Amino acid sequence: MRQPSLGWATAAGLCASLVGIGLSRFAYTPLIPVLIAAQWFSAGDAAYLGAANLAGYLAGALLGAPIARRVPARAVLRAMMLLVGISFLACAIRYPFAWFFVWRFASGLAGGAIMALAAPSVLAITPAPLRGRIGGVIFTGVGLGVAMAGTLVPLLLRDGVEAAWLGLGVLSLALSALAWFALPPSPTIAPTPAGKRPAAAWVLILQYGLCAVGLVPHMVFLVDYVVRGLGHSIATGSLFFLLYGAGAMVGPMLAGFVCDHIGFRRTLRFALPVQAIAVGLPVLSNNDIVIALSSVVAGAYTPGIVSVVLGRAQEIAEGDPLRHRAIWGAATASFATFQALAAYGMAFMFARLNGAYEALFSAGVIALVLASLLDFLPILRPARPAE
Repeated sequence: MRQPSLGWATAAGLCASLVGIGLSRFAYTPLIPVLIAAQWFSAGDAAYLGAANLAGYLAGALLGAPIARRVPARAVLRAMMLLVGISFLACAIRYPFAWFFVWRFASGLAGGAIMALAAPSVLAITPAPLRGRIGGVIFTGVGLGVAMAGTLVPLLLRDGVEAAWLGLGVLSLALSALAWFALPPSPTIAPTPAGKRPAAAWVLILQYGLCAVGLVPHMVFLVDYVVRGLGHSIATGSLFFLLYGAGAMVGPMLAGFVCDHIGFRRTLRFALPVQAIAVGLPVLSNNDIVIALSSVVAGAYTPGIVSVVLGRAQEIAEGDPLRHRAIWGAATASFATFQALAAYGMAFMFARLNGAYEALFSAGVIALVLASLLDFLPILRPARPAE
């Protein structure tokens, strides 16, 4: 089968991340207050549906690579993009909570598999000097999805909740069709050999998991916080989410620029405390400007940290692609695990504490502070490879 050009393959990878993460996960965030107001779900159930998507992401992250060892990655990506579209269409049917839980889980599973497979499939045909920039473009799809959710969902909601679900489903299927023939025909993935990981790899894996905890408050609760916590309108909540999406669009490219100048490890060491401050701003102030700043910075880190950790894993692997794949796979699984646990834990807190948003943001800050401190533990320094 004819190999698509790098440009088309990159566009397909962008569409995959847009559908699998940008829409599958983030289009639900501006829907939460509307679903509660329209009495589709209670506040607690709406939060648990957000957590169901993240639990599915964990399953997809763990199963994506094993499936791709038996089935070509392109076929898996096609199926997963279709699954996202179908899940949105299914949610337009107002069945009991269990129905929505299954489909939100399925959309998360698709997103996890797409995250594990889309970028590596495109980077496999990318010349080495271009991989950083191409990876940044692919992950920009996440930010585009957030921005589309922030602008499109309020427009669709004018015709009701069902129209919003249907519109998101049609959009996802249209993007899947655009990417259908442009995805590179990658072969099945050979198993990576097991090997002892250096201490730096284990630190990175744990740091990435803690980063996931720090991202959950904005990822799931931002719009609901602005609407029900601060008393703003749905349109204003969507505007803040649009700011979050604007940050997400520039995050990967900005992260790549900084990493090219100061290195991946130094960028990560600088990024973690800044991210902690951004997540903690809503605890310190409910001023609209402060919340807007928090939204933009947290949005930039959501896909931006992916580029940083991907590059840091490559540094630790010292250029060995098999070791890099193994470290990145473990880091992705760690991220998905911590993210799912945090989502369910925060959903429990949210339901039991009657919408105590400050507790959710504080939990994210604590996780990010711990991630920052891990990089300075003296006991770990001797085991790290020289840079």
